[in-house]
Amino acid sequence: MKKVFYPFAAAIILLASAFTFVSSQNWKIAEGHSIKFSGSGANGIFRDLKGQVIFDEKNLAASKFDVTIDVTSINTGNGLKNTHAKGSKWLDASKYPTIHFIASKVNKTAAGYEAQGELELHGVKKPFTVPFTFARNGGGGTFNGNFDVNRVDFGIGEAGGRVDDVFKLNVTVPVTQ
Repeated sequence: MKKVFYPFAAAIILLASAFTFVSSQNWKIAEGHSIKFSGSGANGIFRDLKGQVIFDEKNLAASKFDVTIDVTSINTGNGLKNTHAKGSKWLDASKYPTIHFIASKVNKTAAGYEAQGELELHGVKKPFTVPFTFARNGGGGTFNGNFDVNRVDFGIGEAGGRVDDVFKLNVTVPVTQ
């Protein structure tokens, strides 16, 4: 009886596993997202965020982010500062129209999660890690992250000027399925 049972059990497990697949969750970026930056000499928001968000708390290996920010969507609250920020001495929006973050690895941390990938800003690509939290709400959720970006690392402006080298970013991204 045991000789018949084991092959039968193995066949059932094999058959069941053939129909089991890992499904990651694709999220759509919803209205109401917020990308705030602050530093001495300049602060404001970027209004335009687009991209692909694949995230599943139970399957982090399948999670990835590919998002872009339209540089021309910067708003400092001052028209002259906006023009200056988009100009060739700073973000150079005509030459580098987007800020792009691609993450292919997501890890669980004590405080939430971190997305490891590459940030492209001002034509410079660098390894970058974005710490974040995720909270589900109804049929959607919200990603929140707070982190620093050193503009000088990306060739933006000159070091040690009237504007801080390091900017604090506060990102809130509501998503739906």
